Parts: sequence; structure tokens; C-alpha cells
Amino acid sequence: MNLLLKLLGLIRFSHTLFALPFAILGGAMALKLNWYENPEYCPRMVEWVGILLCMVFARSAAMGFNRWADNELDAQNPRTANRHLPAGLLTVRSVLFFVAVCSVGFIVSTLLFLPNRIPFFSSVPVLFFLFCYSYAKRWTIAAHFWLGGALMLAPLAAWIVIRPVLLPIPLPPVLLALAVLFWTAGFDLIYATQDMEFDKKTGLFSVPGKYGNKAAFRLSAICHIISVLCLAAIPYVYELFGLIFELGIAAAALILAVEHRIAVPQPDKPIDLPRVNVAFFQMNVFVSIGLLVIGLFDLLYTA
Repeated sequence: MNLLLKLLGLIRFSHTLFALPFAILGGAMALKLNWYENPEYCPRMVEWVGILLCMVFARSAAMGFNRWADNELDAQNPRTANRHLPAGLLTVRSVLFFVAVCSVGFIVSTLLFLPNRIPFFSSVPVLFFLFCYSYAKRWTIAAHFWLGGALMLAPLAAWIVIRPVLLPIPLPPVLLALAVLFWTAGFDLIYATQDMEFDKKTGLFSVPGKYGNKAAFRLSAICHIISVLCLAAIPYVYELFGLIFELGIAAAALILAVEHRIAVPQPDKPIDLPRVNVAFFQMNVFVSIGLLVIGLFDLLYTA
């Protein structure tokens, strides 16, 4: 049990709350469309169990791999030197075993969607894409957007599970996925401001390390504006949403504005790490869970 708790701490299991609500919302949108087109449609509970398991296993495998890949960097960075691997709380062997178990769990979980074979055949390429993120910051400044791309797969995958057609993917889940991409890149840019000096010193590619924190905060704000615009467009191309969801989008925009107000330092003031962490986790959990709750309520309300 102690080992399991350490592994959950290693991958910050609570951060699953970032992507899981959008996966559920994407699946719920597809489900409502199925009902709209065919009132006799009967959903399968096993598909929702599979979505949950795939999300947990995929993110756990990716985070565990990331901690292993960044072990040496984390040991050099004062902010991350107390993480489980550099601090010696976990061994490399145990972390890699955990990654392997979660990877197998993710692939096996896709079998719950049969006869829909798309998730199974996509599982290994998806894991490869997730694992590659861990090395992106070593060679491209687009690493923040790579992370966004990893999380944007959640609503797209859930939509394909419920409506098993790979191409063409309709506009509603694409807009939701783009909203997740820019939302994630935006808060990752804020989070990365903590390591501006370390990134410069080690030559890692990040917007703060290359262009400074001021540029990172500005780009983050642009990303969040684009994210809100993508969300705002969904009710116009997916008519099963109504006024309730639009009010939820307005609330999400307000929360993101508060996030920037909390995180962005005053002129000539240093980065306040506790405030950045509050902006990174608490505000973004409000956004993801809030949009899920309001979105589901709107879908039921407009039934």
C-alpha cells in the first residue's frame, strides 16, 4: 500500500481531473447525438467503464514515463529535487514496471470497446505520442502545445468510442479538443514560468526560458482566449447545447481571467510560486469540472 501511495504521488493522480471531465463531456455529446438521431439507441455501460480505465491508465503511464525521463533534470532543479525518483523514494525499476503495467492496462482496456476496433489499433500510437512529450522540451519550443495535444485526445477518443467513425470527425468534438489544447498550453505556460532560469541554464526549450516570463504570460493569455472562443463556437455547430452551456463558458472565461490575475506578478516583482500553483491546479480544476457539470446538465435539460 505504501508503494502504491508513492506511485500515485509520483504521477500526481489528482491531476487526472484536468482531462477526464473533457473525455466524459465529449462522450456525452456523442451519446446525445446518437439519441437525437435514434431515440431507440441504447448505450453500453461498458463503454463508459472503458473510457474511465483508458484515461486513468494512459495518463498514469505517461506521467510515470515523464518522471523517469526527467529524473536527471529533476535532480538538478531545486524546485523538483524532492520528487520521488531524485529523492530516492522510488527506484527506477519500480517506476518503469509501473509504466509497463499501466501501458498494458491501457491497451487491454480498449478491448472493452469491441466490436469497435479503432481504439485498440490506435492505442500503441497514442502511447507513443504521449511518451514523446517527455522529450519534446529538449528540442522544440512547442512542448507546451505538445502537452495540449496529449490532453486534446481525450474528448476526441471518447467521441470515437461512442460514435465509432474515425473520419471525418465532425466539428463539435474538434472544437472541444482545440479548446482543451489551448487551455492546457495556456496553463502549462504559466506553470513553466517557475523554471525560467533553470531552463535557460540547461538549454531546455520553453517559452519562459527562450523569451522570458512576460512573453510566456502573454502567450498564455492568448491561448486561453482562443480556448474560450472554441468553446463559444460549440453551441453554434452542436445545437443540442443551449443557453446553460453558454453561461458555463462565460463562467469558465471569468475563472481563467482570475487565474491570470492570481499568477501574473506585479511589475518588478518576482514570481510568487504558491500563487502560480493555486492558479495552475485549483483554477483549472474549477474550469474542467465546472464545464462538465454544466454541460451534462444542459444536455439533460434540452432532452
